[in-house]
Amino acid sequence: MMQREDVSVIGGGLAGSECALQLAARGVPVRLYEMRPVQSSPAHHTDHLAELVCSNSLKATRIDSAAGLLKEELHRMGSYLLACAEEAAVPAGGALAVDREAFSRLVEQRVREQDLITVVREEVSHIPEGRVVIAAGPLCSQALADEVLKLVGGSALSFFDAAAPIVDASTLDFDVLFSQSRYEQGGEGDYLNAPMNKEEYEAFIDALLAADRVVAKEFEQRDLFQACQPIEEIARAGRDAARFGAMKPVGLTDPRSGRRPWAAVQLRAENRERTAYNLVGFQTNLTFPEQRRVFRMIPGLDHAEFFRYGVMHRNTFIDSPRSVDATFKIPGTSVRLAGQISGTEGYVEAIASGLLAALNTYAELMGAPAVELPRTGALGSLVAYATNPETNPYQPMHVNFGIVPPLADGVRRSKRDRYRAYADRALADMDAYLATRGDLFEGRAACGA
Repeated sequence: MMQREDVSVIGGGLAGSECALQLAARGVPVRLYEMRPVQSSPAHHTDHLAELVCSNSLKATRIDSAAGLLKEELHRMGSYLLACAEEAAVPAGGALAVDREAFSRLVEQRVREQDLITVVREEVSHIPEGRVVIAAGPLCSQALADEVLKLVGGSALSFFDAAAPIVDASTLDFDVLFSQSRYEQGGEGDYLNAPMNKEEYEAFIDALLAADRVVAKEFEQRDLFQACQPIEEIARAGRDAARFGAMKPVGLTDPRSGRRPWAAVQLRAENRERTAYNLVGFQTNLTFPEQRRVFRMIPGLDHAEFFRYGVMHRNTFIDSPRSVDATFKIPGTSVRLAGQISGTEGYVEAIASGLLAALNTYAELMGAPAVELPRTGALGSLVAYATNPETNPYQPMHVNFGIVPPLADGVRRSKRDRYRAYADRALADMDAYLATRGDLFEGRAACGA
């Protein structure tokens, strides 16, 4: 019989909010600590729960992509925040992108509706007694980070993370910009595209490389997580690096010329009303005046006004393979980790880590076996990678098909067919596993269901 023991969840971001909701839905009282607005961070703009500080995209929804597979796994496990994200969705082609404010409002509403959740607005400088889930985000406070380091007995790893600018749609030139998703055949696309010819691209790269940066040092590659490389650091890797990355024109046709542009900047809607757009892949460390000067060189953004400039900040995470067990619990303690401090990287991955922390904490309270998700799945393979002592050196990881076990049937497949086979296998294995864990999942439904 489970005791009604309180659980402290530290951090009101994606992982912490999901964790608190999952525990409360199972009858566990939760004290959810969030340091904002008592103490803010350089990247946060509000004191809302589950604020998205970088992009508003939760990545692909296709089932034959690792990101899409993870979403489907979370659906089947009853994720609250994923359902909230879908309710707050804005058009983004084959991706799930959200209206940030609407998403945060939905999460806060779900938290308020749970009588078993008490939100405590204060910075945690000492870890509470009892069972604790530390769901620290990309800007864990120094006091909390120090407490975590005392427990894991090692050194924190860190890297620089960056957010892209957001511009006012009313200040964009729609005579230059065109709507199209890559490879789209006709119709209105979910992205705006700013086409560049070769001369415009070369001038833009020159300006980008010469622009003043906030952190006046040459970054080493090990300091920068690959998925969040600032656009100027990508350009520093080679003049065509941006054109084969965030500015790739593949699958786009400029209606003015009928041809593919030399390069293109894509803009994604930040809200349903499409009054604000995010410069996709344009995370940056440029100073605010330089962002205004350089990014206005992009065709169609000549007079752009910025709702938010790009920012860059240090991210902190632990060496999980040598610091936690297979459930992300610090051995010898009653503390479990979730969110980006555990080294899993990405919005949906953070949600998943919070759900998993809740399930394992609940199983512990019930005296039930820990959750052992199939390694063939997106989440199961990520957990296995992040907690395997052989993973060395450890760097933050998104879900991807490079860490799932290979198919064993020996059949040669195209990349798309292979990924679909991975997904089919993963979901079959997930369904089989969930059927054995009625103690954790029976009767649980997603947010708003």
